[in-house]
Amino acid sequence: MAPPLLTLQSISLTFGGTPVLDGADLIVGEGERVCLVGRNGSGKSTLLKIAAGIVEADRGDRFLHPGATVRYLPQEPSFEGYTSTLAYVEAGLGPGDDPYRARLLLESLGLTGDEEPDRLSGGEGRRAALARVLAPEPDILFLDEPTNHLDLPAIEWLEGELSGLRSAIVLISHDRRFLERLSRATVWLDRGRTRRHDRGFAFFEAWRDEVYAEEERDRHKLDRKIAMEEDWVRYGVSARRKRNQRRLGLLGEMRDARRTARRAVGEVKLAASESDVSGKLVIEAKDVYKSYGETPIVSGFSTRILRGDRVGIVGPNGAGKTTLVNLITGALAPDSGIIRLGTNLDVVTLDQHRESLDPTAPLTEVLTEGRNDQVIVNGEPRHVVSYMKDFLFSPEQARTPVSVLSGGERGRLMLARALARPSNLLVLDEPTNDLDLETLDLLQEMLGDYGGTVLLISHDRDFIDRVVTSVIAYEGPGVWRDYAGGYSDMVAQRGRGVTMKGVAAAERGAEDKPAAVQAKAEARRKLSFKEKHALETLPKTMAALEKDIATLQTKLSEPNLFARDRAAFEKAATALKAAEGKLAEAEEEWLRLELLKEELEG
Repeated sequence: MAPPLLTLQSISLTFGGTPVLDGADLIVGEGERVCLVGRNGSGKSTLLKIAAGIVEADRGDRFLHPGATVRYLPQEPSFEGYTSTLAYVEAGLGPGDDPYRARLLLESLGLTGDEEPDRLSGGEGRRAALARVLAPEPDILFLDEPTNHLDLPAIEWLEGELSGLRSAIVLISHDRRFLERLSRATVWLDRGRTRRHDRGFAFFEAWRDEVYAEEERDRHKLDRKIAMEEDWVRYGVSARRKRNQRRLGLLGEMRDARRTARRAVGEVKLAASESDVSGKLVIEAKDVYKSYGETPIVSGFSTRILRGDRVGIVGPNGAGKTTLVNLITGALAPDSGIIRLGTNLDVVTLDQHRESLDPTAPLTEVLTEGRNDQVIVNGEPRHVVSYMKDFLFSPEQARTPVSVLSGGERGRLMLARALARPSNLLVLDEPTNDLDLETLDLLQEMLGDYGGTVLLISHDRDFIDRVVTSVIAYEGPGVWRDYAGGYSDMVAQRGRGVTMKGVAAAERGAEDKPAAVQAKAEARRKLSFKEKHALETLPKTMAALEKDIATLQTKLSEPNLFARDRAAFEKAATALKAAEGKLAEAEEEWLRLELLKEELEG
């Protein structure tokens, strides 16, 4: 068995008060796929930084295999000092790395390489940062929330790219489906310590619940034992003095163990304040159009949304999801068409950018909205500190300004404020951003119990599947279509997931075009950078494969190899078959590209 590439042992780190890490371990082997999970604030990002060599622990050992290469994707990448996205990505390459991969990955992620870093949106910045860490194909890849700010097409592209890498991967993410598809082992960071389970994230929650149940049983046994010892102290202490002193000492130790035990962090308590019941018809849209200049956002869209419906809106970044929601909720006037809203509607909106939060305002002011120290929940007044505790804020944070909160804390604060307002129509724009998995579970349950109607914009496929009853999907510029069921049902009905902006229209139009028209359109275009690169590199790839095939054939022709070492023979035969398959694929792709090149240039 090969030695691990990276080992962290007994890692401890304290930022004042309770230790963030207290004896945490992490082992990463060659090609492993490990997801690192835990509550917000449990220290996952800190442990990842220690593993990447960016932060030094107070105590513990870190061993990195000599020569092993490491790349780390932070939640907030810095582009300072770079004039373009290409320069930023190329700076992450090491000696001997393929320089073509920098531009290839940028192109695959929808960037040109010429973008100015200080003008990038959140999604563009995340794509450039991903290209930088993926381009070198390191031995170990540390990814901290890689799907943040990415739309569905980019998330699904990233899944495929990571699946094909040889690199070992340690991954932090709140996207369940992303974790389930990529992870093969789970490291759970809980109360400063780590536990490892050699199965992927799909099995994590059942394992976690077993651990908590066992802890509760052990705690109950300890409480009973302490009660018995305390009873003996009261009524049996007059026996032998030496033995009594020993038992008193043991009782003290048990009390200390119970007092110092770090229990699991409490759960967020989510409940929406509901107003009076709305009419049966909530929203009706008929032949609605909206454009900005020459750009169509909504073209001829019609839908009916009834009380109790849960509608998901999905599409790539920039497609106009928020504009569509603003149109059908009456917040934005259409260019033409009819929007009819039902009676007695109370709309509450949770915006994705947390823009409505004043960064200088303290938590209590955000929650009370100027009503002294009271929050009105379902018509009943509650003290703001009590309400804060439901969302895992401590009393000491009451005067904390919004600006110092983490992303997860801001997400919980926005939920706390939105859910306190009476509503019968909830509009949730990316509500899952920065929330941990346990809070997502509770939000899902709350939406299931909510008596009103829900409009949900999200890139979280699992969350959409769990919450919605129908989906409105982007089909191309201005075109939106209704599908029954969740995201997976939509994929089954349309035969594909959400595609990148512009691609959907091309795919939709291609279905109706004659083959000759499509071929003519293909002939007008130019070879992409990816195709040019493949044409240049495929001959070298084929030559290397031919060399491998010749070596394997020579090995298999050795006299008595099968009788002498059957395992070696079978291994060589399997490798030969795989190499021949790869060579056939490479030759076919090279021939296709050569013919395409001749057609485009001819």
